[in-house]
Amino acid sequence: MKTTKLITILAAVLLLTNSAFAAPRGGDNLPEYKKHGTVSGTINSIGSDTMNNLMTLWAEAFAKYHPGVKVQVEGKGSSTAPPALIAGTSQFGPMSRAMKNEEIDKFEKKFGYKPTVIKTSIDALAVYVNKDNPLKSLSLQQIDAIFSKTRHGNHPENIENWGQLGLTGTWVNKTISLYGRNSASGTYGYFKKKALFKGDYKNTVKEQPGSASVVQGISEDKYGIGYSGIGYITSGVRAVPLAKKTGAPAYGPLVKNVTAKKYPLARFLYLYVNKTPGQKLSPLVNEFLKFVLSKQGQDIVVKDGYMPLSAKIIEKELHKLQ
Repeated sequence: MKTTKLITILAAVLLLTNSAFAAPRGGDNLPEYKKHGTVSGTINSIGSDTMNNLMTLWAEAFAKYHPGVKVQVEGKGSSTAPPALIAGTSQFGPMSRAMKNEEIDKFEKKFGYKPTVIKTSIDALAVYVNKDNPLKSLSLQQIDAIFSKTRHGNHPENIENWGQLGLTGTWVNKTISLYGRNSASGTYGYFKKKALFKGDYKNTVKEQPGSASVVQGISEDKYGIGYSGIGYITSGVRAVPLAKKTGAPAYGPLVKNVTAKKYPLARFLYLYVNKTPGQKLSPLVNEFLKFVLSKQGQDIVVKDGYMPLSAKIIEKELHKLQ
C-alpha cells in the first residue's frame, strides 16, 4: 500500500546516545515553540514510512502557527530519502536509520559537503505477535533463528514452529508465519543489523510495503510474527518482551526500559536536511525544525506512541541549526 500523503495545510524534525534515553515524557524542561514572524511556502518530505504519521502530525500542528504553508509527505521507505535530497525534490529526508556511508558519499559528491542530520525522537522497534498468542518473551538469538536463514546469532536450531518456543497445546506444531518490511525500509535494515546479526532474511518472510500493513497482517494471522515501530501498535497485536541474550531477563518496549538501556531494539528517528556550511537554513525549514525540537513538537512524539528527546539532546540538535 502506498503511503503518499498530500497535506494542504498551513505548515509542516528532531534525537540515541546515553543521555538520549533520559526523557520519560515530552514536556520536561523543553523549549516552548514561539514563532518569530510568519513563514509560508511548500515543504516536501520524502522518506521513512515509520515516520509518516509523525511528519503528518507535526505538519498539522505547525500549520496552526503558520497558515499558508503546504506540506507534502511521502513515506515509501528510508532509502528513498537520500536520492530525493540529492535531486532537490524534498527539503526533509525522514529516516528510521542513519544514512549509509555510500549514501552520504553520493550527497557529498553532488554538493561538496555532508547532509545535516537531526535526531527527532526515539523508537522502540517492537516484535509483534497476534493478541491471542501466549508467547512470554524472546531473545535476540531466538529472533534470529526465526527470521534468518544464516543464524549468525548462533542459536542451536532453526525455529519454524511455535512449539520450539515453548508453546503447548494446539500451538505445538503450528508453523510460524513471518511478516516484515521490504528492502527500501530503514526498519528492514535496522532489524537485519541488530536482530539478525547482519544475517540474511528467510525467503518465507512476507515483505510488506508499510509498517501498518505488517501489524495488520499479524492481527489477522493467529500464527504470525513480525516487526515494526512501537508507534504502530494496535489492539490486535501484542509487543513481545525481548532479551539481549537467551536466558537473560526480557523487557518490554517501555520508556523506562529504553531509558535504562535494557530494551535491545531502541533507535533514533532522524530528519536529514541540506544545509550549506556557514549558511542559514531557509526560514521555513528552520522554523519547522525548531517546532519539532520544541515542547509542542515532542508532545506530538508522545501522542504518536514514540519517545521524546531529553532537553540535553534537544539543545545539541538545535545548535546544528545555527
